[in-house]
Amino acid sequence: MPYKVLIVDDQIMSRQLFESFVAASDRYELAASVETAKYADVYCVGGKIDLVIMDVVMNDGSNGLDSAARIKASYPKTKVIIVTSMPDAAFLNRAREIGVDSFWYKEVQEVPMLEIMDRTMAGEHIFPDSPPVTSIGLAKSTEFTERELDVLRLVAEGLTDKEIAERLFMSVPAVRYHVGNLISKAGASSRTGLAVSAVRSGIVIPEAGATV
Repeated sequence: MPYKVLIVDDQIMSRQLFESFVAASDRYELAASVETAKYADVYCVGGKIDLVIMDVVMNDGSNGLDSAARIKASYPKTKVIIVTSMPDAAFLNRAREIGVDSFWYKEVQEVPMLEIMDRTMAGEHIFPDSPPVTSIGLAKSTEFTERELDVLRLVAEGLTDKEIAERLFMSVPAVRYHVGNLISKAGASSRTGLAVSAVRSGIVIPEAGATV
């Protein structure tokens, strides 16, 4: 019996790509291909899905990692491969924390997707060592500390220094110090310019409704 596969991605080109991987092997059969993560766990009821291939950020505001957490909690035998083009280390870290089986960057295809699928179904956990390197203004993502990236994500969400301090359990002067360093490293002209550069680079994704 071929493995039943659910594809969850809001981009039609990506869905078609993953559908082609499924069609290329008689080990897999497409169960459904959908553009939202809102109801992905519903498709898995009763063990109907063996493998979920799911993006993280959806146009409707749904989040593939949130959906993956529900699936792994309710249907632990269902394998989940998270796929994304966004090089945000937070995605990779959370995927590990919630028990996602494998992780694949769309833009950095070091291992073919069909091989990732086969190895995942065989019980392996395939994760990259780190996100791909990207640029934020004049700086590379590797030039920022983890704490700076924590602050940067919240700046990109439009939070004030006080709100960032409360969220990260820091003092307001410490937040201002990090923001200043971020602006300097990125060569940005302002806090807004820094946030825009961060979002455009893909290293951080603001929450739905956030302003930068």
